[in-house]
Amino acid sequence: MSEIEPRSQGEVARSTAAAGRPRTSHEIRRDIEVQRTELGVSVEALRDRVSDLTDWRRQLREHRQELIVGAAAAGFVIGGIIALRRRR
Repeated sequence: MSEIEPRSQGEVARSTAAAGRPRTSHEIRRDIEVQRTELGVSVEALRDRVSDLTDWRRQLREHRQELIVGAAAAGFVIGGIIALRRRR
């Protein structure tokens, strides 16, 4: 199998337009393979990114201080609401 030279869609369109001729079936197949390869790389990168963002244990480790501050603020707000209701 020959190595596929990745080209963007714009490059493909420009090279065909510059030549002033319709693309051959070989060029179309090559472009489909390039697009398929690029799509596979993009999907894999997206899968890794989603996995990183949805790992709640990692998020807790990385944002521990923000979590503590948020919990303290929520505790004060809830405590204040309870104190106001008891006054009535």
